[in-house]
Order: sequence, then C-alpha cells, then structure tokens
Amino acid sequence: MAKLDASAVAALLIEIGQRSVLAGENPYKARAYSRAAQNLFALTLPLGEVIAAGRLREIPGVGEALAATIEQLYARGTTPKLEALRAEAPVGVLEMLRIPGLSPQKVRQIHQALGIENLADLESACRDGRVRTAKGLGPGLETKILGGIELLRRSGGLRLIHHAGQLLEAAEFNLRRSHPELKRVALAGDYRRGCELVSELAIVAQTPEPGTTRAIELNGEIRLWLADQQRYGAALLFATGSREHLQELQKIANANGLQLTDAGLLRGKRSIPTETEEQVYRALNLPFIPPELREGEG
Repeated sequence: MAKLDASAVAALLIEIGQRSVLAGENPYKARAYSRAAQNLFALTLPLGEVIAAGRLREIPGVGEALAATIEQLYARGTTPKLEALRAEAPVGVLEMLRIPGLSPQKVRQIHQALGIENLADLESACRDGRVRTAKGLGPGLETKILGGIELLRRSGGLRLIHHAGQLLEAAEFNLRRSHPELKRVALAGDYRRGCELVSELAIVAQTPEPGTTRAIELNGEIRLWLADQQRYGAALLFATGSREHLQELQKIANANGLQLTDAGLLRGKRSIPTETEEQVYRALNLPFIPPELREGEG
C-alpha cells in the first residue's frame, strides 16, 4: 500500500489515544499520542524523509515506542494495538469526544450505561431525559452535552482557538528548528485576531530570499507565508486581516494612488518598503489598528 503522509499518521495517533482512554488505559499515556500527533501535523519536512534519516525521536513527544508506532502506521496504515482497540467500540463513539468539555471517561460511561454509539443518538438521549436520569450522569451533564453539540454545529469545520494555538505553536517550533534561515516567524490568521473559532491556520516568516511573497501548505493543515524583509509587513497584514478589513484598506490605498496586495505596497511600479504592519498603515495615513480590533468575517 502507499505510504501515509504526516497528517494521516497524526490522525491515526489521535485515534489510538482516544480509543486508549475509552478502553480505560492510562490517560497520561493516551495524551502522549495526542502530543506526538500535534507535532506531526505541524511537521515542516516530509514524514518519509524524517523516518529515512532516523530523526523521528527528534520530534517533541516522540520516544522509542512512539517512533516504532509511527513507522508502522506510515508503512502499513495500522498497528495491532489500533486494530484491537477498534474492535472494542464503534467509530461513532469517537464522534462524542468532539463535544467540548465532555471527557473520554464520561463518553465511556455513557456508552456503557446507555449503549449510545454516536452523536445523533446521544443528542436524542439528552432530549428524551435518559442522560439526566442515568446513574452517575445527571441534568448538569445533559445541559453541558446539549450546549457542546450546539457549539459543534456553529463551528462547522472550524477549530476552537486553543486547539488552533496548539497546532500553530508546534508548527512554529518545528519551523524554527528545521529552517533556521527563516526570521520573524509569527502566528497569523483568525488566531492572531483572537477569534474564538479559527477558520484558517496561518504562519508568516521572513525569508532571506528577495522576491514576491508566496504561500505554501504544510501537511494540508497550515498555510505558511514567506516574504522578504521589505514585504513582511504586508504579508503579515494579509495573513491576519479579515476580508472586509483588507478590502477597506485596499480602497484607501487606491484613493492615494497606491496598490496594496499581499506581495506589498506599490506606487506605480515602485515598491514601498513594508517591513512592519505599522509601515503599511502609516503609508496610508492611518493609525495602526491592532489585530484583535480588525473586525469582519475571516
């Protein structure tokens, strides 16, 4: 079979960790799978390259045992432990772990006490009173579950800010270590604006190579913006600002005979240095607006 990429292996590590807790195993050991997965999601080098170079254990949170598990998952897409855990609970039970504030221990208790196997059945059990009347569960948990399910509906495919932060911080760490030539690495996107729900994971880094700003994808999870020193401020602005805010700035730029794009600020064919976001605002005769005050949809 084809070898898996880092994102696919990370997803399987998360599944092993979740199923381990559901099976009643040591929660600290289960969290180790999650920590390793977050660092794999944020890996800035191809996983196959890291394995071939024998550098898996350089990844934070990856010891000898986890390195062996990652190699198995990369090559085969599964492990004996994962197959054994999958036999204990249907995949629908894992959906219940997505509910904010609902611990794996409570999910296991609900599954065992009420035989609930998916998110839809759990919501039905809450609405018809089975959760509130079950021993060890109760009305408080029922309220928390219904509120969490509503939050999931509102968030769609978005990430809660603390989950986004974990991924971005791990990516920043890996990026600084694997590419020391990159300077001024900054977390951007909705996360930098402090949005509760984050739609896009973004990082901006200053590259020593002069030229046009470019964006690349890291494992299909994070967009990395690369800009030289003269364009860094404009790149950070575009990687952070909401669509509406950026459109308003572009209108102001046009009214001043300028052109503002993610590749920089231009007057005709001449590039105006924008080493910082503040320089962009000053060039437009505007006061600097902090990221958290840049309103509008992302």
